[in-house]
Amino acid sequence: MKQQIITLKILPGTSLSENEMAIQFNVSRTPVRESFVRLAQEGLVQVLPQRGTLVSLIDRSLVEEARFMRLQLECAIIEIACNDFPGSSLNELAMNLSKQKAFLEYEDSDHIFTLDQQFHFILFAGVNKIHTWHTMSQLTIHLDRSRKLRLLDNNDWKQIYEQHCQIFEAIQKKDATFAIQVMKQHLNRGIDDFAMLNQKYPDYFI
Repeated sequence: MKQQIITLKILPGTSLSENEMAIQFNVSRTPVRESFVRLAQEGLVQVLPQRGTLVSLIDRSLVEEARFMRLQLECAIIEIACNDFPGSSLNELAMNLSKQKAFLEYEDSDHIFTLDQQFHFILFAGVNKIHTWHTMSQLTIHLDRSRKLRLLDNNDWKQIYEQHCQIFEAIQKKDATFAIQVMKQHLNRGIDDFAMLNQKYPDYFI
């Protein structure tokens, strides 16, 4: 259910039924009810008296705060990676980029979104900051939903792939200055995208 909300298989504002979810996942209503509680704690659903359970709207302030956090952390991570990054992790990035290129041709937003997430995870893992990644990921849920909406709204994803390639090449060359510059462009492009999405899909945001 969480994955469906983040990837917008279930849209913001959608009413959720315990019975329907139980049937969909082939479970009893009890684990569904427990899932609703956990999702509410993570800010993904709202349990409202007399109205039932609704998928939370995307919170603009949380999107901006998450973008700020990612920008600070990922620029620091890429600087470390340019100084010391294992060959095995570099190979993982190369394989990831090959898959990105393939799914670009298929215009597959689900796989592009997953591979984008994996690309950044490999950077954190390669510099032994996996716990930092997991902590950050818990706070970027609303940002992830807006990023997925952008992919669904506009399938011109070539720039995302090209910037990933530039980051990969910068790590190979140990060029931290260029890597940080590209990473800032990569993460800040979401500011304009987010403003556009707010205007185009006002009912999805709060």
